[in-house]
Amino acid sequence: MNEHSDPRRPATYQDVLDAPPNMVAELLRGVLHLHPRPSPRHARAGSALGGKLVPPFDFGDDGPGGWIFLDEHELHLGDDVLVPDLGGWRRERMPKLPDRAWFDIPPDWACEILSPGTRRHDLTEKRETYAAACVRHLWLVDPDARTLEAFELSDGRWLLIAALKDDEEVRVPPFDAVAFGLSALWAD
Repeated sequence: MNEHSDPRRPATYQDVLDAPPNMVAELLRGVLHLHPRPSPRHARAGSALGGKLVPPFDFGDDGPGGWIFLDEHELHLGDDVLVPDLGGWRRERMPKLPDRAWFDIPPDWACEILSPGTRRHDLTEKRETYAAACVRHLWLVDPDARTLEAFELSDGRWLLIAALKDDEEVRVPPFDAVAFGLSALWAD
């Protein structure tokens, strides 16, 4: 949703900082986008996905380790400010967390949990911004449709590498070392 009130002036980071605390504020191509905090179904899908990925890939419990994961972190990509639902960095690219409240190192993997209020934004400008920043992998999770689409960046374009639904097994790059049932993400 475009919440920028003066179309003659591009939005700035100050507009992000001034956003109401109950909204997620993002800045893409000079336009401020405000979205309500995630619904319970949306939050459940993101939390459950993190619960499946963090132990084996971040902590190294029964998995390869080597990653750092964060929920809803503020990501600065040039003049754009995004808030991915989940993001993951290979530790060799980001061995420790920065001391500031935001990140300027693009993640190696980003995940957006689609909702009616964010779907259009996530599937267009945000996806294009991730590609321009060379984010290698992008997952789109839709709790209403009970689907996961996984993309890999190839020559600057997104290549669909998996489309899963309901309770199919998730064993998808870059996290194909460990499998889990997709239904773990659904609230019901």
